[in-house]
Amino acid sequence: MKSMVIGGIILIVALLAGTYFVAGDAFNSDDYINSLTMLGAVAIITITVFVTLKYINQMKNDTAGGELADEKWDGIGEYKNPIPTGWGLAFIGTIVWLFWYWTVGYPTNGFSQIGQWNEETIEFNKKFESKWQNPSQETLTAMGESIFLVQCSPCHGVDAEGINGKSQNLTLRITKDHVEHAIKTGLNNLKTSYPSGMPPMMLTDEGDIDAVSTYVAGGFKGEQPDAYGVCAGCHGPDGTGIEAVGPNIKTYDDALVSAVLENGKTHGIIGTMPSFKGRLNPTQEKAVAAYIQSLGE
Repeated sequence: MKSMVIGGIILIVALLAGTYFVAGDAFNSDDYINSLTMLGAVAIITITVFVTLKYINQMKNDTAGGELADEKWDGIGEYKNPIPTGWGLAFIGTIVWLFWYWTVGYPTNGFSQIGQWNEETIEFNKKFESKWQNPSQETLTAMGESIFLVQCSPCHGVDAEGINGKSQNLTLRITKDHVEHAIKTGLNNLKTSYPSGMPPMMLTDEGDIDAVSTYVAGGFKGEQPDAYGVCAGCHGPDGTGIEAVGPNIKTYDDALVSAVLENGKTHGIIGTMPSFKGRLNPTQEKAVAAYIQSLGE
């Protein structure tokens, strides 16, 4: 036991030294709160170490005793001893504290800074939506640029060109590599707007895949490949999409931008994009779409 006490004292000194090393500068000021905090740390560390040593010593040296219960599990019996008084009081005290905390200490209907912030945010969004219910295209584009620079440019760049291929280049609708990837692997990112998704390998011939990818990435210019007929069933003959079936693959439109913002993208040739659902209201989503559409003009 003597060696354990010596070890405990050494541990206390080491813990206090470590505490002072990390936060010692705070105790050199005239603020008595810092001194009280250090005193509390000394008390907590000392009590914790010696209580731990006490129970370790009990586990090493004490022996169980009393009347054995009749039940046994694989030859292991149990004494009919009552629980330690301290354990029982701590358990009852925890239950009392629980009800106190729920009803008096921090009632669920009490003031909350987070709750106040949420209420003010909801109220502001209602005013925002009411004010900009029918904005002009020019206003939407200007608003969208501001939102884009704050929310989107960290990944897509202030020029929207994708930061050297690290994210989507929004000055172009789609590249040939993206089209090939979508045809071969399929896509099911925009589940809320296009629940059926796109199955993989709707085209299997490499020549057809190359021809369709070139045609779509080129902005649907020139002669349309025969193989594009497979794609037209969902994306339309001109690539502008079909509501709830397939997105617009010719240009960015409001429906496509809103779908991407709300769903994010979990599968693509570049990587993933988080969902912005809840971060932008419908007017802001429409504004971002207007700004992105203006980039290709």
